[in-house]
Amino acid sequence: MVMTPQEAAEVFYTPSAYADEKLFEEACATLRRESPVHWVEHPTGEVNPFWAITKHADVLEIELHNNIFLNEPRPVLGNAEGDRRNEENGHMLRTLIHVDDPEHRELRGVTSEWFLPKNLATLNDRLAGLAVQYVDKLATMGGKCDFVRDFAMQYPLNVILHILGLPESDYPRMLKLTQELFGASDEDMRRDEDPAALIEVIQDFFAYFTKITEDRRANPTGDLASAVANGRINGEELTMMQTISYYVIAATAGHDTTASAMAGGILALIQHPDQWQRLKDDPSLVGTAADEIIRWVTPVKHFMRTATEDYTLASGHTIGKGQSVLLSYPSANRDEDVFDDPYTFDVGRSPNKHLSFGFGVHYCLGAMLARMEIKAVLTEILERVDHFELAGDPALMKTTFVGGLKRLPVSYSMV
Repeated sequence: MVMTPQEAAEVFYTPSAYADEKLFEEACATLRRESPVHWVEHPTGEVNPFWAITKHADVLEIELHNNIFLNEPRPVLGNAEGDRRNEENGHMLRTLIHVDDPEHRELRGVTSEWFLPKNLATLNDRLAGLAVQYVDKLATMGGKCDFVRDFAMQYPLNVILHILGLPESDYPRMLKLTQELFGASDEDMRRDEDPAALIEVIQDFFAYFTKITEDRRANPTGDLASAVANGRINGEELTMMQTISYYVIAATAGHDTTASAMAGGILALIQHPDQWQRLKDDPSLVGTAADEIIRWVTPVKHFMRTATEDYTLASGHTIGKGQSVLLSYPSANRDEDVFDDPYTFDVGRSPNKHLSFGFGVHYCLGAMLARMEIKAVLTEILERVDHFELAGDPALMKTTFVGGLKRLPVSYSMV
């Protein structure tokens, strides 16, 4: 199928396009080749205009100029009505992805110590133990399961909610809310087709985490929830908006992105049996395999930035003051100028300069934890699962922001 750059650019505001991998990749390849910095206007004005940035070098340059390209007021792509509402009333959440320095740096500092390598290393035993637990579960399921529902969604949720210190009885509630938040454009995952349902989901998060905040301020423990509840910036307590937004981003992005990577990684290994065997023969490749899985899947599809002044990219394209850019991470991660054979899944790929975690000051706080989780799971699966096969059609989530597989029916045999 031959498409014009204008037709190709429609994928970025079309949730169903992200669920059609072939269409999306062809669209991005067209733009990288013919119009790598492309002005996008929705035909009915439903979405405000933006520049689609599809080349790795341009995404990287914008990320590195965070003093010019700001998260506010449009950190993610939404409809024009939502943009207007956010401008008038403020965003319903104020997380690390919504704000810029100095607030971003100050908020990040509240929990940055938790994500230092020396502190994350203390989780190694728990990550390995959970991997054993979930592979044990596979062994009891009769050789068939939906890997998304039965494994990938469960493991990272258990990890991040344990770090937060939330009771296991609340895990199903958090899973449901997270799916409803990121799956608002997918009929299988959203709460309701009414756009107001997303507001209700955020309100439910607020109600839950308000109680957590009040409890941890009255009875602090050693968990991440206590660190956030009692965090201070310049001697002042975080506002309730900052506190609850922190919980929401930790509990959602902290597991949904990793879940998408895990499920997408297993599908990639099914589709590339030579790479599965390569890992089986040389388990020391789990580190490079984890990064290749993260590049291959790219769970975060984009972030937006808005220019505070006219800026000309090294590639020669000028972004005008007040104009927004959409940084397409899946496209950057398939850039032929950066990756040898970008459409080849290579568990030994090195170097691997993927941008799945962003770059610069907004680099993902949980990047190391995500890698650790994927490595722990791969290590246990490689040791105990002989092979996986598809037992039905996989299905990707309809989204424009965060997502991956929503179904992955597999059959398998244990060693």
